[in-house]
Amino acid sequence: MSAPHSGSIGRGILAGLTATVAVSLLILLQQALRFMPDVNLVMTLARALGHRSAMAGWTAHLAIGVLAWGTLFAWFDRHVSFPHWVNGLLFGSVVWLGVMLVIMPAAGQGLFGARLAFGAPTVALFLHWVYGAVLGGVYGWLQPPDRESVPHRWQGMWPYRG
Repeated sequence: MSAPHSGSIGRGILAGLTATVAVSLLILLQQALRFMPDVNLVMTLARALGHRSAMAGWTAHLAIGVLAWGTLFAWFDRHVSFPHWVNGLLFGSVVWLGVMLVIMPAAGQGLFGARLAFGAPTVALFLHWVYGAVLGGVYGWLQPPDRESVPHRWQGMWPYRG
């Protein structure tokens, strides 16, 4: 039997990759449909980092979503007592708040993207919730099926396999 947290970083990174791909597809769909075309979170990230290229934004989006948030979620999930997918929603909400308070102003968009379209914070929140739900859901699905290693999880809720 392995320790309860062995491999959690790897699961977090794999879940982060899955969630980042899911959100990336939604961002591409949003751009293709020209839904709120002034809201381009990838370019906002690039500008916040001092770049003007989409490649810089996509690279940062991928690295942060997979490595930084995937790894941090593995720690976060151990310390919050809800099902993994709910932990993911909470995590996504915290990340969204950080984007609204740090990334948006750093990109010159003001707090909560005040210089963007009226619904920009809502679109960003939706994308962060999708990211968090997928992150937590996949992380939970990858969890070893040892009930004793996660006694605080609610029994019978998706995505816990048990």
